Amino acid sequence: MTAPAGGPVIVGVDGAASSADALALGGWAATTLQVPLVVAAVHPAPSAIGSGRVDAEWISDRRAAAERALDEARAHPGAVEAEYRVIASSSAAHGLHDLAEQRGAALIVVGSAASAPDARTFAGSTAERLLAGCVCPVALAPAGMPAPPGTLGRIGVAYVDTPDGRAALTTAARLADRTGTPLRLVTVVARGDAARPFLLGADAERAFLDTARESYEEALRKAAESVPDVTVEWELRSGDVVESLAELDDVDVLFCGSRGYGPARRVLLGGVSARLLRRARRPVVVVPRAA
Repeated sequence: MTAPAGGPVIVGVDGAASSADALALGGWAATTLQVPLVVAAVHPAPSAIGSGRVDAEWISDRRAAAERALDEARAHPGAVEAEYRVIASSSAAHGLHDLAEQRGAALIVVGSAASAPDARTFAGSTAERLLAGCVCPVALAPAGMPAPPGTLGRIGVAYVDTPDGRAALTTAARLADRTGTPLRLVTVVARGDAARPFLLGADAERAFLDTARESYEEALRKAAESVPDVTVEWELRSGDVVESLAELDDVDVLFCGSRGYGPARRVLLGGVSARLLRRARRPVVVVPRAA
């Protein structure tokens, strides 16, 4: 993952059932990357005197809840050695983001919202805020984590031939190289490709789509060849982009790039990644924009 070497994996926990999913994914990532694991629970910070000030007793209660969340994380089956942190901040996302900046994090991992369907991702408010400008990759674990990470033996990449798609590939390739598992690159061509000229005749439309498929296949071949020392499979699919990617269930984790515009080296959700994070079957990692 793209942060400085040795940066930790940070897992955000809050005592909800989804914390166990985040811990499983974060523990695997930290062990695989051979970097420290930091488990963090965020509670509200005291406010300055004014209309926004909150009750001190309530703050104390929230801190106690954060401590309980960390106690549960320590007792989680399969827990690996970790540093446990209670953080006071204006929001869970802000606290995790600040910690990631301070520590040069390799990855932030959070669980899905409580409303997530079983075995699906569903980004809650903390995940959505992290995915609106975080400095490192952000991973979202599906509810219930149907297959423990590392058991399927394949790293997926939602690949598009853009700087941000290539950044996702580079980041995924580092993990694949460390684990010794193959990469699977998937490009999805939307039905009636949105890039085709409007009001084409039937013959011209078929010719245009054939040419588009050839371009996508050539981009996938070049991408596969660009990754040394890693076995790479690739696949060109046709259909709804989000549905096709969301139904991937034979990869340990699926990497995708950020939106193609905005500040560099920040995670920024685009139309596909935002919808994907509300229905994917496997953990999704969104990689910061390329410089």
